[in-house]
Amino acid sequence: MKVGIIGAGSIGLLFASYISRSYEVTIYTRTENQASQINENGIILQKKAERTVSLVKALPISKWKGTEDLTLITVKQYQLTPVLEIINQLPEDPDNLLFLQNGMGHLKWLKELKNKNIFVGTVEHGALKENAFTVSHNGEGATNVAPFRGDFSFLQNFSAAVPSDFPIHVQEDYYSMLMNKLIVNAVINPLTSILHVKNGELIQNEYFFRVLTSLFDEISFILNLDHPEEHLRQVMEICKKTAENRSSMLKDIEANRLTEVDAILGFILEEANKQEKQAPLLENVYHFIKGKEPVKGGVL
Repeated sequence: MKVGIIGAGSIGLLFASYISRSYEVTIYTRTENQASQINENGIILQKKAERTVSLVKALPISKWKGTEDLTLITVKQYQLTPVLEIINQLPEDPDNLLFLQNGMGHLKWLKELKNKNIFVGTVEHGALKENAFTVSHNGEGATNVAPFRGDFSFLQNFSAAVPSDFPIHVQEDYYSMLMNKLIVNAVINPLTSILHVKNGELIQNEYFFRVLTSLFDEISFILNLDHPEEHLRQVMEICKKTAENRSSMLKDIEANRLTEVDAILGFILEEANKQEKQAPLLENVYHFIKGKEPVKGGVL
């Protein structure tokens, strides 16, 4: 099977490194320069004290033709627009597309695509892009994928051949899968970004924890969660499990990059507006993050 990966950030490099052990991978970059560096050096994966090199083909995104058996789109949600434009301009629809973005704001865009098989996923790994061709695998987790539209069996066949130390779990219900991740991201990411703390401090500091529970209660109210206590327990468990990690949103703030706050909190605020529910804390947290973002951001 031939696999294309659009986006050579931390997640794109991480997936290319592992998936290339089972499949023929081409990674598509924003710039010619990064593609050249990957072709010259391979992708270096740093995992604890171990360094491995994966040889993959790299091309700039302008040369993507959509001919691979499966294409993973690993860019962040605010970078999706130009990718979707390219997809719509291809002479033939790509066979299978797997979108790996945080949040749920992009679902309305996926509904407009004509492709037969569209899949979505959530990524639990921690990764840091060290340079154009090096990625550190800082936190081991799993990837969950589900059909948004199309062939469930294709995902099963794809995931079955992926290396066992990089598990991909196939789910039937994409909405519940994305919702579970959304709730976790909506609580942990913005609070750690505003407070500039690691994940674990949200439950270790009693005052931070009070804010966490207040924000969770408001999110639970907006999303009409049936068993909120279970979701809160999950948030706390992830804070504990990833206690030494810095959230992806905090990393974006520290690097003066755009964040995925619109994909995460923006989606929940839209739901609040639809239901005519008040969300004062959520709105304030959203505006704090937007205020920390740079005015402009890049693509891919």
